[in-house]
Amino acid sequence: MEVLSVPAGESHKTRESWARLTDELLARGFGRDSTIIALGGGVVGDLAGFVAATFMRGVPVVQVPTTLLAMIDASIGGKTAVDTPAGKNLVGIFHPPTAVLVDPQLLATLPLRELRAGLAEALKHGVIADEPYLHVVASGASRLLSAAGPKSDSMLSLIVRSIEIKAEIVSRDEREEGLRKILNFGHTIGHAVELISGFSLLHGEAVAIGMALESELAERVGLAQAGTAATVKKSLELAGLPTALPPGFRGDDVVEAMRSDKKGRSGRLTFALPLKIGAMAGEDTGWTVSVGDDQLREVLNENWQNLSGTQETGGHH
Repeated sequence: MEVLSVPAGESHKTRESWARLTDELLARGFGRDSTIIALGGGVVGDLAGFVAATFMRGVPVVQVPTTLLAMIDASIGGKTAVDTPAGKNLVGIFHPPTAVLVDPQLLATLPLRELRAGLAEALKHGVIADEPYLHVVASGASRLLSAAGPKSDSMLSLIVRSIEIKAEIVSRDEREEGLRKILNFGHTIGHAVELISGFSLLHGEAVAIGMALESELAERVGLAQAGTAATVKKSLELAGLPTALPPGFRGDDVVEAMRSDKKGRSGRLTFALPLKIGAMAGEDTGWTVSVGDDQLREVLNENWQNLSGTQETGGHH
């Protein structure tokens, strides 16, 4: 076995990293009988998966996720990609892993901020598919984030339930042609916020902001049951996650960044939006909802004005 490494952080999930890794594999004489093992968080999983998908037209990849977010989300489902200056995950391919090995013991050394970011995706799974699960995760967040939390039975059952939810959705729509799009809840705004932050926000933090704002948007356009946005926001706050645009982020900049994302269709931005906690809108429109710029700007600009430059974003920038 040979070890190839990449520096930590989303800013290294690039075509340059992909080129360097594939060149190293070739230089070391690897062939079609190789298997790539991705040991790390979501960035490593995405990048190693993309290397595996394209090396010699595709070799197996085994995902060994080391962060909570990767265990319950990024390593499940076979999406592989790299980022470009225009946006996240714009160059990629579906390449399901041969196996995913999840060991919750690895979370014992995970920084608290990374643990919180993982809870964002668990909360997302509750919003899109399982209302009781959302309440379990939100009400148990302080225990899950305590010193004993990562090794607890509660964390194990959270990991198992989130994997069940994601795997069940993916198995019904592997290539994101319909139902799987509901997993993008929070990600249309989230990816834009992540990009504008220069990836100083973690993926889970940006998605938390996206979920808060997109659930507000769902109510604004008359889709979501009243109170849905308040429940989403409260759940995120219980996990210590940000729910508003960081100071200095302007709504217009967020809309501009969203335009480069993969979720736009013929000029209009599309979103995965909730009808209520546990159920998503858009069953008759391919599980996405098209929203006009004016309504979107209203929600983003109101959020920005309400901040008046003082709100913290979960304590980190």
